[in-house]
Amino acid sequence: MRHRCLAGLLLATAATSADASGWAQKKGGGQVIVKTEFMRASKGYDPAGVVRTLPGLRKERLVGVFAEYGLTDRLTVQFKGDWQDGEDAFVDYAGGGPAEIGLTWQVYRDDRNALSLYGGYAVSGSGRNAGYAQPGVGVQDWEVRVAAGRSLGGIGHGPTGGWGPDRSFIEVQAARRMRDGLPDESRADFTAGAHFGENWMVLGQAFGGITDGGGARWVSIETSVVRNMGRWSVQAGWRRTVAGRETPLADGALIALWRRF
Repeated sequence: MRHRCLAGLLLATAATSADASGWAQKKGGGQVIVKTEFMRASKGYDPAGVVRTLPGLRKERLVGVFAEYGLTDRLTVQFKGDWQDGEDAFVDYAGGGPAEIGLTWQVYRDDRNALSLYGGYAVSGSGRNAGYAQPGVGVQDWEVRVAAGRSLGGIGHGPTGGWGPDRSFIEVQAARRMRDGLPDESRADFTAGAHFGENWMVLGQAFGGITDGGGARWVSIETSVVRNMGRWSVQAGWRRTVAGRETPLADGALIALWRRF
């Protein structure tokens, strides 16, 4: 199923990543995704959620790699890491972000539905290990995640044709991240996707999180288009923070190249 390509679409900062998909890889199957993104923020959310002007422009550039491989039909190993380059009013930095390895277990799967559990371990890097924290803050993380997906039919697509997609799907994820050197986090992600023929896919995604102790919280939305070319795919999209506390109001473009095998 092409839906399992969602497993690594968002190789963003630790605050917005969605790394475990409801659909695990088949045995011997896998993919590698290389992604670059450019995020800017001139404003941010204060502790009350009010938008304020930042003391200086915040710019971040990231190149990330995500890889996964099906050890069995029900067990997939995953790895992700990135290189960051950024600056704001207080710091100018370049360095690696967190490096994470984990396993996805396919709890259930049929023709339309899928349920999986993910467990991962990350070692922090010298870059931003959380979107709301300064570079280099953090030591290591553990994450557990549950993902549930459902494949849907087409919309307005039938014997007489139509402009709707011929296949669509939704996926919901919930995660708990236990952090050393940063507050623990609870996260929730939502994805809706639609296939238009064999070569085009449109994605709409939302990512939210909240730290323990009433600190940072965020909600970001992302839209993107994916063009499939056999085993290769190209993704282009835009992400924007739409709500939060103690977090920048950032937006920017992303481009990713996928290779399935």
